[in-house]
Amino acid sequence: MSEKEVSQLLKSVVQEYTTEYRPNRWLFPGQASDRHLTERSVQKVFEEARQRAGIVKKVSIHALRHSFATHLLENGTDLRYIQELLGHTSARTTQRYTHVSMKNIQRIQSPLDRLDLGE
Repeated sequence: MSEKEVSQLLKSVVQEYTTEYRPNRWLFPGQASDRHLTERSVQKVFEEARQRAGIVKKVSIHALRHSFATHLLENGTDLRYIQELLGHTSARTTQRYTHVSMKNIQRIQSPLDRLDLGE
């Protein structure tokens, strides 16, 4: 992923983080500084943040990823770009997001509806 593909907000937050914490080898080190943060640790932090925020619904990091992809799709991002952002090797994997995007289907206007028949 190139620098241009990273959200400007995310870029700013990461820059602040690196300035304050000055990580060496890993952007997000684990308990031991020579090891990266584990997936399980991230899940625990996410779960604690969900509870502190008072969110009752059971959600996961994967649900955030799914929502991110769905919002991109609903805002008109081409499925091939979403595939690249998510790191999917197969377009079939990314296509599962299309079934949840009924909002886009409802916005489709038939070319026939655009005809000016001079009525």
